[in-house]
Amino acid sequence: MFESEVPLAHITEAIDQLLEKYLSDDFSFALENIAGGFQFLTKPAYQTSIGILLKQQSQKRLSTAQLETLSIIAYKQPVTKTEVEQIRGVNCDYSIQKLLEKELIAIKGKADSIGKPLLYGTSDKFKEYFGINSIQDLPQPKDFSEEENQIGAQKE
Repeated sequence: MFESEVPLAHITEAIDQLLEKYLSDDFSFALENIAGGFQFLTKPAYQTSIGILLKQQSQKRLSTAQLETLSIIAYKQPVTKTEVEQIRGVNCDYSIQKLLEKELIAIKGKADSIGKPLLYGTSDKFKEYFGINSIQDLPQPKDFSEEENQIGAQKE
């Protein structure tokens, strides 16, 4: 309808004003930068109360098998089901199907290997679910520190 170019500086200024406005204690939600965009999300202090009011059953909850499968896909993508199963050591049909249904993973193409198996990778919904903007935001091995006095470790 009306086509006009809005200068990036105006957009950035408007977003900054919204971010500032919703930091106030007057609001139970805030504007958050997630998955390359912005979303209004409930502030942590209100999440429990709202969950109780809405009597939400967490259909978003992932099983241990689904989390393990999703982790492998996130870090190794694009990856075939066979590669995931070799790492996990068990069949992953059910977990992959559930992750596809929840739209946390997507088919990214076909491998060039024999049989042309499907390649899986994470989706934009994955980034929203975990509150990250990019796969590079995932924790890296250097981010995991060893806890002091682990079982079997001697004190120095």
